[in-house]
Amino acid sequence: MSESGLVLAAGEPPINFRAHELRAANLAGARDDFEQMIRELVAAWYRGARLIAANPGDWGIDVVVGDLAGQIVIWQAKYFMPVVTASHQGQIRESFSSAMKAAAEHGHKVRKWILCVPASMDAPMDKWWSTWKKKAEKDFDVKIELWHEGELRQRLISPDAANVRRHYYDPYQPPAEPKPDRPEVVQVEPEKATALETALFVRQLREAGHQQVSSAKLEFFNAELLAREIVDKDVPAEVNALIEAGATVHGIWETSFNEVAELHPAGPKLPGLHASVMRQIRGMGDSWPAELRSTPVHRCGMMHRIVEDGRAGWVPHWEDVVVEHRDGQPAQVPAPAQRDPDTESAGALT
Repeated sequence: MSESGLVLAAGEPPINFRAHELRAANLAGARDDFEQMIRELVAAWYRGARLIAANPGDWGIDVVVGDLAGQIVIWQAKYFMPVVTASHQGQIRESFSSAMKAAAEHGHKVRKWILCVPASMDAPMDKWWSTWKKKAEKDFDVKIELWHEGELRQRLISPDAANVRRHYYDPYQPPAEPKPDRPEVVQVEPEKATALETALFVRQLREAGHQQVSSAKLEFFNAELLAREIVDKDVPAEVNALIEAGATVHGIWETSFNEVAELHPAGPKLPGLHASVMRQIRGMGDSWPAELRSTPVHRCGMMHRIVEDGRAGWVPHWEDVVVEHRDGQPAQVPAPAQRDPDTESAGALT
C-alpha cells in the first residue's frame, strides 16, 4: 500500500499498439507486424486462419478463414495511428472493393469482411463509417464489422489470446549487449611467486604488516597479463578502458588513504586501509569499464600495479619506501613476457 493509502491494481501490463513500431523500427515494418498479430489473434478463435501473401495481389485479403473455393471471412488489417480520420476513407473503400472484385472474379463468397485498426475513429469518421457500412452491406450482401482498438484490447486480454498479447505487447526491452567474456585467472608458477618477493608492491604490503601475500601476487600477475595483452593488441576502446580503470582504482586508494591518515595522524600504520580499498574495488561491478574484461582478481591486481609503479602504498611513509626500494635494488618483476621498449609506457596507463 502506498503512503496515500491507495492500492495499485495488479495485473497484465497495458496494451500499447505503438509497440509494433518499436518492434519493427519503422512504420512499414509496423504494418506487417500488426497484420501478423491479427492473424495470430484470429487463429486463437478460429482454426485455419491464415495470411494471404501478395503475389502480385492478395485478392483484397490479409487474413482469411474458410475455403477460397467457397465461403470465407476476411480480416483486413490497417495500421492507422493514432486516430482513424477522413483521410483514411479512401484506403478502406479500396480494400473492401478489392475483396469484392476478387470474389466476383474467382468465384468465392465473402460472408463477412472485418476491418482491424489499432485506433479509434474521430466523430466525423465514425459517422461516415456507419453510413458506408450500411450501404456496402446492402449492395454486396456481406456482413461488415469493425475491430477498433477497444475491441482488439478486449480480445487480446481474453485467456484464449494470452500468448498473443504476451508476445506482442508485454514490455519490450531490446536485447542486452553481450558482456565481454571473463578472462582466465592464471596461477603463478612457484619460481615466479618467489621472485615477486622483491617486487615493490610486496614490500609495501610487508611494511603494512601483511604476513600472507600470495593472493596479492596472484592478483598482480593476472592484472599484468591483462594489461600487456591490451597494450599489445592496441584496440583504442580497450586501451581507454584500461586507463579509466587505473584512474578509478587510484582514486579509490587516494580517498581512502586520506580518510584513514586523518584518523591516525601520528601512527606508523594505517589500519584497515588495504582491506577497505580492495573491498571497494571488488565491489565495483557495473561501474567497472565494460570494455575491460576482468574478474575481481584482475581488478585488485590493478591496484597492486599502481603500487608497483611507485604511485601508492599502504603506510604513511609509503613514498620513503619507494625511494629506499629503488635505491637499494633495481626490482625486476617477473612477468609472462619481457617489457617491450615501445610499450614501456604501458605502466603509465594505470
